[in-house]
Amino acid sequence: MSDSLNASEAPQPATTPAQPGTGEEGVCHVPGVSVRHTRAKGEPRFPDGPKADPAGSHFERRIRSFQPRRSRVTAGQADALQRLWPKWGLDIDGQRVVDLAELFGNDNPVVLEIGFGMGEATAQMAAGDPGTDILAVDVHTPGQGNLLNLADHHGLGNIRVGNGDAIILLREMLEPDALDGLRVYFPDPWPKKRHHKRRLIQPEFLSLAATRLRPGALLHCATDWEPYAEQMLEVLTAHPDFENTAPDGGFAPRPQFRPLTRFEGQGLDKGHVVNDLLFRRVQR
Repeated sequence: MSDSLNASEAPQPATTPAQPGTGEEGVCHVPGVSVRHTRAKGEPRFPDGPKADPAGSHFERRIRSFQPRRSRVTAGQADALQRLWPKWGLDIDGQRVVDLAELFGNDNPVVLEIGFGMGEATAQMAAGDPGTDILAVDVHTPGQGNLLNLADHHGLGNIRVGNGDAIILLREMLEPDALDGLRVYFPDPWPKKRHHKRRLIQPEFLSLAATRLRPGALLHCATDWEPYAEQMLEVLTAHPDFENTAPDGGFAPRPQFRPLTRFEGQGLDKGHVVNDLLFRRVQR
């Protein structure tokens, strides 16, 4: 696997022409440098890119397992969002059922990945298994731009990037048995006890996911937070729709198809223990 997948490729510097009526001169966009643009009130951040809140107020308020992170977007990421979102992006608005064959343009098996960070591991997995489509969902705008950039640079046509709440995607926008796999790598562990209710891997989530996974589909979780790993193992083992693929009923070795990410490497350097859980959707 090429190491070039571990770094985004930003486009060459380009000068943005002055906007009529703004008095602003052209600005040279340098790769790797954050984009700063003064927007009028109500102007979208990326007019042709992901929406800030695609589902809006259409659905009930509930405890979220994620917290949107605001960080700067580089010129390369911004370019990818503007240029590629209409082609490879999906706003999770909950207003329609997605035809995955139409979304990807083929009938290949589809794996849903919830939370992909900056997308390096997703890109590597897509490159290593071009016959499997990956619908990667996150709310982190720089990461969305980075993954789109990686997919474009490496010709990875089997990636689509979802923007928004994965729960709404599963519940409102996917058909039953639509997915051939589900990946949840290094979700927020919400370490404080009062925040444990925010953890994604809960019985209710598993029941919902089970309705969208085909029998035999693999649910793959990984975390470097040992208390969360223990909870995941307990909750998954107790759920009637899933069975552990590990012969001893415990954690599984890291499969070769899951790359060792930069984040994971940093955790290992600090002495963290990474646990993988591989459970299969049982036949109804």
